[in-house]
Amino acid sequence: MSRVEQLEQQIAALDSEELRVLREWFARFDSDDWDRQIAADARDGKLARLAERALKDHAAGLSSEL
Repeated sequence: MSRVEQLEQQIAALDSEELRVLREWFARFDSDDWDRQIAADARDGKLARLAERALKDHAAGLSSEL
């Protein structure tokens, strides 16, 4: 049995309060991981190409106000 399958079984056995706590923890964990990924991509210049294209499109009148 894989680690993921073991975790699935353990999660399925949680009571509602334990599941609520797990959901809150995972939401924070997932958000923090996403923030780290975005920061690393920005630091490594991976977002520069997207930003340049967005600015070029905006200057060409291809954007709209939100």
